[in-house]
Amino acid sequence: MSFEVIESYKLRKSFSKIPSVLSIPNLLEVQTKSYEDFLQKDIKPEERKDMGLHRAFKTVFPIQDYNEKASLEYVSYRFDKPKYEPGECRLKGYTYVAPLYVTFRLVIWDTLTESGGERTIRDVKEQEVYFGEIPLMTPNGSFIVNGTERAIVNQLHRSPGVFFDQVKSKDQSVGRVSFSARIVPQDGRWLDFEFDSKDLFHVRIDRKKRFLVTVLLKALGYNAKEIMMSYYQTETVYLEPDGIKKSVNIEVLPFQRATADIVNPKTDEVLVKKGRRFVRNLIDKLIQSKIDRIPVQASDVIGRPSTDDIVDQATGEVIVNFNDEITEEKLEELRTRGIREFKVFYIDNVSVVASLRNTLLADKVKTREEAIIEIYKKFRPTDPSTLSVAETFFNNMFFNPDTYRLSKVGRIKINYKLNHGISDDVLTLTKEDMVETIRYLLNLKGGRGTTDDIDHLGNRRVRTVGELIEDRLYHGLDRLARSVKEKMGYQTVENLMPSELLIPKTVIAVVKEFFATGQLSQFMDQTNPLSEVTHKRRLSALGPGGLTRERAGFEVRDVHSSHYGRICPIETPEGPNIGLISSLSTYAKINEYGFIQTPYRVAKNGKVTDEIVYLNALEEEKYVIAQANAPLDAEGRFTSEIVSARHSGEFLMVESNRVELMDVSPAQLVSVSASLIPFLEHDDANRALMGSNMQRQAVPLVRTSAPLVGTGLEGTVAKDSGVTVVAQREGVVEYVDAARVVVRATGNGTADGGVDIYNLIK
Repeated sequence: MSFEVIESYKLRKSFSKIPSVLSIPNLLEVQTKSYEDFLQKDIKPEERKDMGLHRAFKTVFPIQDYNEKASLEYVSYRFDKPKYEPGECRLKGYTYVAPLYVTFRLVIWDTLTESGGERTIRDVKEQEVYFGEIPLMTPNGSFIVNGTERAIVNQLHRSPGVFFDQVKSKDQSVGRVSFSARIVPQDGRWLDFEFDSKDLFHVRIDRKKRFLVTVLLKALGYNAKEIMMSYYQTETVYLEPDGIKKSVNIEVLPFQRATADIVNPKTDEVLVKKGRRFVRNLIDKLIQSKIDRIPVQASDVIGRPSTDDIVDQATGEVIVNFNDEITEEKLEELRTRGIREFKVFYIDNVSVVASLRNTLLADKVKTREEAIIEIYKKFRPTDPSTLSVAETFFNNMFFNPDTYRLSKVGRIKINYKLNHGISDDVLTLTKEDMVETIRYLLNLKGGRGTTDDIDHLGNRRVRTVGELIEDRLYHGLDRLARSVKEKMGYQTVENLMPSELLIPKTVIAVVKEFFATGQLSQFMDQTNPLSEVTHKRRLSALGPGGLTRERAGFEVRDVHSSHYGRICPIETPEGPNIGLISSLSTYAKINEYGFIQTPYRVAKNGKVTDEIVYLNALEEEKYVIAQANAPLDAEGRFTSEIVSARHSGEFLMVESNRVELMDVSPAQLVSVSASLIPFLEHDDANRALMGSNMQRQAVPLVRTSAPLVGTGLEGTVAKDSGVTVVAQREGVVEYVDAARVVVRATGNGTADGGVDIYNLIK
């Protein structure tokens, strides 16, 4: 039990049994850090990171005219000081903004000579252009728009990337389950892969008309043989005098059983008995004994598709065509014609499904050109389809960075799921992405791999204020780029300056619209300090590109195991928005990719250390995590041999030496509002929900007084909310009245003036 003296006459007792090992991060950091990263206001132009405003300009510029005679390039930007301070904006009804000046460079190129060669620069004009006013964030994490304070709510939405799902078959009588995949970009067309009732494999672009997946693969440049060889393993069949044998392919052997006893020819030892499944140790025996052929029955070969045309060498006649099944008659004919070996694809319709082969047989498209025109006709059925137009259209759909943006998060998610090493800088789709997505889906159908839970926080990310505004700004700049390109086309560019080409009003209008009427820009709740903090830490699944109340089902609204320590399971509205609007947990942070992280103490060999790690929902699944209330001795060792822990979202009782991580505090589970309820663990969940919501409606007292019972977080909320006045540096209070406190600075840090004036909020 610890004691703390508050003022001169109050003694504060702490009954906490669990010591604090990590201080609560600044409660408004989610807002302030995001907007600082967006503006990069006080960072030199050459030191700015590729994010926010800087990234938006870099993505859209340079803009070239249609003849490539001129290009408009972005150089840098700077902000001037705001005309009015936040207090004055509140009083006079102004918007708290700062003027933005952007430096552009117009480069005029010499036209290419007939002999070719590199272009030369004829003229360069550099100019700083006034680009309009960008709203600034107050130190308290809010914006002042026309004199009223507004808060931007963080949006929780589906992360870009690839997602695999299990879908029920439409034919309910069969009771089969099928699988589908979806590649979701940040900007661009969605790509869906699915199976139909006849088990044919289809692809759908932007949820429009579907077509066979083999048409897409052929449009990517693969022919029928390359498609089959890429997705199916092969086995060589030997027609020997003493029977049929086949090669040992360890990739597909685990799916099979021995159809005859397999004997070691050197020792006559039976290595694998008839009927046994080829498990790992039996396969190792075959490899050690150097057996490369095993006996099989004719029934094992019949029904398998051939990997090549099987030709009679004497006559040149094709006995079996590529991808045709080996029948009993064909097998006998091969024997009589003296064919001693041939290759077949391994398909058993259990572990390796025939869906792709069946799709290839149903596909009437033969060449890449036909495939590209076929896709073009699906989207532009009335337009004349020439190959060059169709090819440009197809490339623009997925492979052009101007029309398709996967985003860095999307690329990381795809690489993680498909386990391939494409560079994080490749922000469009690649052939490999599509090929591997199809492979993963076929493996799922064969019982290998896992589907994704779209409600898992590893598949949902937070779009903070900076990203939301960057997204709107990008679309505004994109519109500006089109008008600049048109102006370059019909005006003599040589005589123009950058300011004459640009009309920044279109861009600033988009930003103003976001702050004034955007769904996620809300009038700030200012009932009390807690309501302000909670509003700025709120997460919403609604908004542009998100869910709607009518469409959202029960699963999206429900509490998920991955919410632990990230999203509060208690605090949410009671009405139609229940579960769609939630709140960040007390210790939660948002990483650079938008995924919510929570802190843990590292445990090694049954001893908990002071090392802290922040993990997102996917990273923590592989660890065994003990709860914060697990009893420890003075050295940090678990006092009991069996402790309650979590692993992959499941609660278990495990040995203490198996624990790898430990929660930092019992308060990390819930939000700020819920953590202010004393003895929360004794509260019914429904009443706790109402209590945490109603605390935000409490009006301040005329005569303030400290609570008789508290949880210890009251001071943190008061300080971080910005409502209380906190001295920036040490000093002596020289003057106090109802409007301000004057402090004379002492000690270090007094070089920039010895007096601090703190204006009080009335």
